[in-house]
Amino acid sequence: MAKPISERADLLPLISEVFRSHGYEGATLALIGKATGLGKGSLYHFFPDGKAQMAAEVLAEIDHWFEVNIFAALRKSDDPARAIAEMTDGVDRYFRSGHRVCLVGVIALGASRDIFAAQVQDYFSRWNDALALTLRRAGFSTSVARRRAADALLTIQGALVLARALDDVKVFGQAMVDMKARLLAK
Repeated sequence: MAKPISERADLLPLISEVFRSHGYEGATLALIGKATGLGKGSLYHFFPDGKAQMAAEVLAEIDHWFEVNIFAALRKSDDPARAIAEMTDGVDRYFRSGHRVCLVGVIALGASRDIFAAQVQDYFSRWNDALALTLRRAGFSTSVARRRAADALLTIQGALVLARALDDVKVFGQAMVDMKARLLAK
């Protein structure tokens, strides 16, 4: 028997998968209702501002996970190699070794991009900044650290897209191994 849903937090993982599968534009209330087992009235009870509120809260939940598990760890670590290894492992876990698309990326590429532009930009900027800071601690100049951090984000996002397009998650795994080696190469 499915666990009854009594809090908004219980709904967010279910709703996020609808947005991942259909994008913001294609995620209808009917699809969200089917995924959550709730009717429109119940969905509006939890999310009075509708689908935009649902997406904003899903993005905030993703952001929180990355802040706690990736960004903060990069900013605080005294061991750049370990921080990068932990980031790579965390990214692999979060994206289920390439089986899960990046919802922030899906939103960034969709027609509704402007609705969530501030959240999307903030997420990627903080990740880039935290990784660049780690690379600075590894002894790289500011410009090299920023380029390598951006390259890492490009690698992660591109590998997710390519793994999905080719239906081959090994592409993602190999990209993560290669990226990890490139980040600290002198």
